Amino acid sequence: MGKKPGKSYQKRVADINRIYDQHAKHGIPNREIWRRYIYPVYGICERTFYNLLKAPTKPGFTETLPESPNLFDMLKDDGE
Repeated sequence: MGKKPGKSYQKRVADINRIYDQHAKHGIPNREIWRRYIYPVYGICERTFYNLLKAPTKPGFTETLPESPNLFDMLKDDGE
């Protein structure tokens, strides 16, 4: 069984796909989307950009992040 992607990776993939979808529907070429909107924020190369666009189709990847407990959930129970 392969290693599951981390939450930060999932968030980055979701953000990049959202930005791509937003601009692709206006007819902007992929390279221009990467150059104007992706690279200045995420600093990834064009090849990585294309790999991240394909990432949600990889097995074991879920578009939504699973709900998992965190430290603040425990503190709410004790403090209230």
